[in-house]
Amino acid sequence: MAHYLVIVESPAKVKTIKKFLGSNYTVMASNGHVRDLPKSQLGIDVEHDFEPKYITIRGKGEILASLRKEVKKADKVYLATDPDREGEAISWHLCKALKLEDKKTYRISFNEITKNAVKASIKNAREIDMDLVDAQQARRALDRIVGYEISPLLWAKVKRGLSAGRVQSVALRIIADREDEINAFIPEEYWTLEAILNVKGEKKPLRAKFYGTEKEKMTIRSREELDKILNDLEGASYSVEEVKKGERYKKAPVPFTTSTMQQEASKVLNFATQKTMRIAQQLYEGIDIKGNGTVGLITYLRTDSTRVSDEAESSVREFIGKSYGEQFVATSTAKQSDNKKIQDAHEAIRPTDVTRTPAAMKDSLTRDQFRLYQLIWKRFVASRMQPAKYETTSVKIDADDYRFTVAASKVVFEGFRTVYTESDEEKEEANVLLKGLDENSVLTKKEFDTKQHFTQPPAHYTEAALVKTLEELGIGRPSTYAPTISTIIARRYVAKENKNLYLTELGEVVNNIMKQSFPAIVDVNFTANMEGLLDKVAEGKVEWKSVIENFYPDLDEAVKTAEKELETVKIEDEVTDVICEECGCNMVVKYGPHGKFLACPGFPECRNTKPYLEKIGVKCPQCGKDIVIRKTKKGRRYYGCEDNPECDFMSWQKPSEKKCPKCGGYMVEKGSKLVCMNAECGYNENKKENS
Repeated sequence: MAHYLVIVESPAKVKTIKKFLGSNYTVMASNGHVRDLPKSQLGIDVEHDFEPKYITIRGKGEILASLRKEVKKADKVYLATDPDREGEAISWHLCKALKLEDKKTYRISFNEITKNAVKASIKNAREIDMDLVDAQQARRALDRIVGYEISPLLWAKVKRGLSAGRVQSVALRIIADREDEINAFIPEEYWTLEAILNVKGEKKPLRAKFYGTEKEKMTIRSREELDKILNDLEGASYSVEEVKKGERYKKAPVPFTTSTMQQEASKVLNFATQKTMRIAQQLYEGIDIKGNGTVGLITYLRTDSTRVSDEAESSVREFIGKSYGEQFVATSTAKQSDNKKIQDAHEAIRPTDVTRTPAAMKDSLTRDQFRLYQLIWKRFVASRMQPAKYETTSVKIDADDYRFTVAASKVVFEGFRTVYTESDEEKEEANVLLKGLDENSVLTKKEFDTKQHFTQPPAHYTEAALVKTLEELGIGRPSTYAPTISTIIARRYVAKENKNLYLTELGEVVNNIMKQSFPAIVDVNFTANMEGLLDKVAEGKVEWKSVIENFYPDLDEAVKTAEKELETVKIEDEVTDVICEECGCNMVVKYGPHGKFLACPGFPECRNTKPYLEKIGVKCPQCGKDIVIRKTKKGRRYYGCEDNPECDFMSWQKPSEKKCPKCGGYMVEKGSKLVCMNAECGYNENKKENS
């Protein structure tokens, strides 16, 4: 009897796939990559056509030995690694490592681990797609060249084990640029005005927002402007000018891609991107379901596509019709709004079987698995449902020369919202409109509600917002978002606090060096164009080595220039006036993984160290002692009093020694301005006027 060997990437899949195939199939796992570039050297021969030098990954010898044993017994070998560039490359490396050239070897790939999908893939077995393999080789070589050429320079410049990366350095730049925007932001004052009106014959008053005049919308920028409007409205009569009824539809969302799943899981479940991917991998590879054995619950988790197979389409429509009623089934399908290149022929992320409801799966899943599965299931079902329908009413109310408006909407058909509401869906209007309101209603003013506000700076990036930005800019691919973010947090270039990502002092130093010496590497457009070239390699339109060939000389030149220039600014140990209490030497400033610290120059004989408190030459506005640069536990920088915890003064922005000329309060530097921190004062001036 013929004997077949199926090689998958992950041991978790072995059990799931084994039960779909007959006894003449052996299923084994490679545990991911088996060959890679060596860690100890560049591993790419820049002198000889950029040929990569692959070696067996340490610890994979035993796995390869047992695979070779099975290969000898097999009549056919099926390589069933993941259905993407990385998976294609692993299959190719397995071919080389196991010397499968003389064997009947086939590549099979499936988007979901179900009996039908696995059996269909064996019927449609194909050869390895060398275009996809080359795209992965090009990506790996580019990342290796950037990392191995630039990282030693950072080490020499900043005196510790730093690193640069092709995608991570751009992600760091994006966060740093946002931090600059926030620091330079000057809040602007504005006011809101609402008229609370009694309607004759109605018990409940009506709340109307100030709009402006009949001709234009107005923003109230100061107390003086507000007082003028209130003065003008003294004794004004209020009348309903127009009551307009309408309908509004909210479209169903499209199913998840990798990026949208990471964003939504971050917002709704508070999952880090890496956690989302780890749990999605478990759901894809197979979960032990009571009564069914091991079952793959979702389709492949790395995808840019919102496409859904015809089979899944018809089964979800049938499910919606039976579970919610035919009126909920969408007449047409929501399409992805943009027409950008979709990587690979994947489907969107969806349940492999829509009848496996989250409630039915709950007992077989961990809490986190259940929450993510429920999110994916609900989003997919909602994507094939009717839009939500709202009845809208907008009212224009005139008072002399001014206009107020009232807007209200109520849901008349829930549609997809029966199943799913998006995390950032705007809050529904609180106004419940009075049924009897029309142009003849008699209105009288009860009171005004006025509030002072200040414009807010741009928000710090969260993981979800960063993933969205990277995707919009065309940087990285679904598989790279999570590791990129994890890397910059692990290296302490970025601190994550309460979901927000903050630049650390270390991140600032690295970003500045990258911008100065390697502007192309941290240029958003350059990186996006490079991703486009890698896609062209995958399509077979560009030869992979030519991408490296064109990239390498410029990088090499930039490294050589930086080596010369950066030598002259090598940071020497800065001697301080702090005396080491153990040996009496003047302590020096050293750089460690968490930033600066004080160390004894007598090391290793004296190992005394202390935190380094850098003074900024400004006195504390609360107690008069020196303000120093401090850091939160995660490395985010702020300004505090040297006498902390006795004095609790702190500021995220750098305080200035100049006092506010208007109110005497303390001022901080925001970009090119000095701004008074007394919210009621609001004084600001240009920094250069102060110098």
